[in-house]
Amino acid sequence: MDRLEKEQMMPEVPGEVEEGPLAYENSEFLNSPDGRLFRIMAEYQEPMARFRRERIQDTVVFFGSARFRALDVASSELELLANTGSAQAAPHHEQPARPGEIESGEASRLKLKLAEAAVEMARYYEDARRLAGMVATWAQTLPGRRHRFVVTSGGGPGIMEAANRGAYEAGCKTIGLNIRLPFEQHPNPYITPGLSFDFHYFFMRKYWFAYLAKALVVFPGGFGTLDEMFEVLTLEQTNKLAKKITVVIYGSEYWKHVINLEMLVEKGAIAPADLELFQFADTPEEAFRILKRELTENHLESDYEREQQRLERERIPVEPAPNAQEMLGPDITKTR
Repeated sequence: MDRLEKEQMMPEVPGEVEEGPLAYENSEFLNSPDGRLFRIMAEYQEPMARFRRERIQDTVVFFGSARFRALDVASSELELLANTGSAQAAPHHEQPARPGEIESGEASRLKLKLAEAAVEMARYYEDARRLAGMVATWAQTLPGRRHRFVVTSGGGPGIMEAANRGAYEAGCKTIGLNIRLPFEQHPNPYITPGLSFDFHYFFMRKYWFAYLAKALVVFPGGFGTLDEMFEVLTLEQTNKLAKKITVVIYGSEYWKHVINLEMLVEKGAIAPADLELFQFADTPEEAFRILKRELTENHLESDYEREQQRLERERIPVEPAPNAQEMLGPDITKTR
């Protein structure tokens, strides 16, 4: 076979190949099961970068129902939501009666109970708002170049909104750790813009709840509140955390009807000492006294804290250079 015949049999040279996307710009890959690891890592590292930029050292976390409204709202327009955190109202037949319907006797017994409960539970919104303002105002007076005990919530409505609102009204930074849900949950308007987060993974959201917190305030709530409360209590019970997290359970009458912790002791499910992992409070003033005392004793006056303050004075400039960023980052609770 001569040279010309060989050239005729060779395949044609392909045209120019289109460049493939860079791996970190490939949305198809990043949103696939193979990209899950990178999505999880992003929900760790991106919040870390923002906390460092905003100079957040640690937090006080408020948990509670997304369904409770402010007192003026609950009194004038009693409305049940379709789901926790939802922006959509429940069907009309599930709504509590309006005050006029109650007075005229047209409401059913169930609707009357729901209407009364809506106003009753609204007081917890007002208490959370007031307590958050007290914590934020006090934290603002503490020395240092990082923000201490920043009021943090799940970022949605109800008690979460009340906590962010109280800190906002005190003129302080406040954090919202929101979660993307199948139904709508919009961040409440009181969160500091640079500190409003949206998570896909519940467990990464829980990480940031627990590992920046120096205190947890548990207001009346439902499944989510119970889940988050017992998550932290279990970490404390098992000595998993190397730093103390103060747990204040707000509203003893509500909680003692919902869960019988003494029964757990009687049946041997938990130790009597486990009841010392938390404290009850029934007024914002009482809760604030507990928080201020415990945060001062366990953190502000601890050996660890004194060492951190010494390092901050000696090594951190007023305007942080890149090599100072690590020292200005959040104080993530270590595990044993």
